[in-house]
Amino acid sequence: MSDISNRPTHDISRHPDVPEMQERFERLLHVREDSALDSAVLLTGVYAAISPWVVHFSSSNPDLRTNNLIVGLMIAVYGLGLTLAPERMTRLGWACAAMGVWMIISPWVVTIGHSPTHGMIWNNVAIGAVALVLGAGSSAIRMATGRAAKRTHTMSSAHTST
Repeated sequence: MSDISNRPTHDISRHPDVPEMQERFERLLHVREDSALDSAVLLTGVYAAISPWVVHFSSSNPDLRTNNLIVGLMIAVYGLGLTLAPERMTRLGWACAAMGVWMIISPWVVTIGHSPTHGMIWNNVAIGAVALVLGAGSSAIRMATGRAAKRTHTMSSAHTST
């Protein structure tokens, strides 16, 4: 057996790259806090896009059908973007929330001249509420992650200056 008791101990805390390594580690820990939102946003968008055919109002109200298709695809693209490029897409959480608000009010705005049925209204209100909550959650996570990263960077800068 080899005796390692005589091996010199190295104090890594004095290494010049320690603050950078700590910052990179903290970024890695906080980068995917919103990963649970990816699939929920994507599924919400897909459902919004196909909902006119699921709820059976595609032929009775073509304007609302087109609206749901376009907005649903936009929400789904945002969800796909969260999966592929989360660092960039979480900044667009407010856009997902805005699309949710639009989905809530769209049965009354888009169906001028037609009267929306209860199924159309409840469908869009439910989709809009889910998109609004997911968009706001994504934005809140982004802001919290940004504050934590800023605090970590400030702490590591203070550590290197001492």
